[in-house]
Amino acid sequence: MSRATPAVVIAAPSSGSGKTTVTTGLIGALRAAGHRVAPFKVGPDYIDPGYHAVAAGRPGRNLDPNLVGEDLIAPLFAHGSAGADIAVVEGVMGLFDGRITSDDLDAADTDALGIGSTAHVASIIGAPVVLVVDAGGHSQSLAAVLHGFLSYDSSVHIAGVILNRVGSPRHEMVLRQACARVGVPVFGVLRRDPSLTVPSRHLGLIPAAERSADAVAAVASMTDHLRDALDLPAIVAAARQRRIPDAVPWSAADALAPYLDGTPASASRPVVAVAGGAAFTFGYAEHAEMLEAAGAAVVAFDPLCDRLPPDTAGVVIGGGFPEEHAEELGANHELRADLRAHAAAGRPIHAECAGLVYLADHLDDRPMSGVLGITGSFGPKLTLGYRDAVAVGDSVLFRAGERVTGHEFHRSTVSVGATAPAWAWRDVEGRPTTDGVVTDAVHASYLHLHPAAIPEALYRFVSRVGSSSWTMPTNSSTQAHL
Repeated sequence: MSRATPAVVIAAPSSGSGKTTVTTGLIGALRAAGHRVAPFKVGPDYIDPGYHAVAAGRPGRNLDPNLVGEDLIAPLFAHGSAGADIAVVEGVMGLFDGRITSDDLDAADTDALGIGSTAHVASIIGAPVVLVVDAGGHSQSLAAVLHGFLSYDSSVHIAGVILNRVGSPRHEMVLRQACARVGVPVFGVLRRDPSLTVPSRHLGLIPAAERSADAVAAVASMTDHLRDALDLPAIVAAARQRRIPDAVPWSAADALAPYLDGTPASASRPVVAVAGGAAFTFGYAEHAEMLEAAGAAVVAFDPLCDRLPPDTAGVVIGGGFPEEHAEELGANHELRADLRAHAAAGRPIHAECAGLVYLADHLDDRPMSGVLGITGSFGPKLTLGYRDAVAVGDSVLFRAGERVTGHEFHRSTVSVGATAPAWAWRDVEGRPTTDGVVTDAVHASYLHLHPAAIPEALYRFVSRVGSSSWTMPTNSSTQAHL
């Protein structure tokens, strides 16, 4: 039988309880104690895994049933846990909060609620939950709150609690008594400490890749605080209670095997340049793994200061914060010219969210790369949520009519004019909407997709990258229907 990698899921009754601080500090404390820690985040978040990676010294990965399907969660967990002796999974929102669609709200059957929640993922991998409670407004009534969480779903095992933002020794004593009343062990107590917060802005925490030395210092501070505040042996013992053996690990090669038929998409290992640096920090670790398994040579570049790497045959520009770095992006005239020439030559570009904005002519009054002949603007309205989308037409990644589930997370908008859209879906009111731009060489949209869910699309991309002569399929005018 396969071993069950010890694992613990860090959850909370609600957002804002301190999960990221506790998770990051716990990962760092376990590593300092000699453990090899595999870090994970439930949901589509890119920023928290960056801090986890700094603390663990290995990539932070995501577990999101909405994006990849329930069946891939355990294999992706096993893949990300390879070589580790313990895994730490940070939850999303409140423990039982998941995706809720309009159909869910209209349905009499409430079992569908909570898809992709922390509880859902914990149940799939069979890992115990440690609940982080913001104790600032709690006293004896904490017992009732914990009783509710303990009894709500029998498939979720709450192994203990961490009390955060505790005000005084007397407050701690009252809270410990409340926990004892319902039989929940206390794994740690954190006092109120403003120095433990991580700076944030309009889309959440500032990514670790942007803060560099500051991020390392912040993680070190969290590690020091949590090492002293937590009962690490008790948490490790709880993690060893994981009751489901590891699944067969996901692998990029296995995911691509049905399309490769024993040979890579390209035999020449063409260069795929992947944008990084401070402006483009959003991406999944599995993306580069799949590009390489398909036959590409992945080379990172920083659009703030680099040109395209030599012999670049394809470009990937993911999410991030171009609005925070617009002056530097606009000042890199050489790269902007490189990208325009790259697209004009029919070489493919795959862009998501910030990548879409960077391919515009301008973001407000600041120049971007000018690849697509569209304009972007930044505003106060946050667009956020999962989207069930259908490809409108053929592209370097998708065929018309193919369906995906992706995630939007942005405060910018683009005016695309008469360009061909990438995706169509219905909004929460049931109204049809479109997103993104598709040209002969470019697939760009606001939709973030998990690469493990779209192996055939990445196979197509690398096939196009490695082809010296490629033409759009004859059905390129086919339009998909919602």
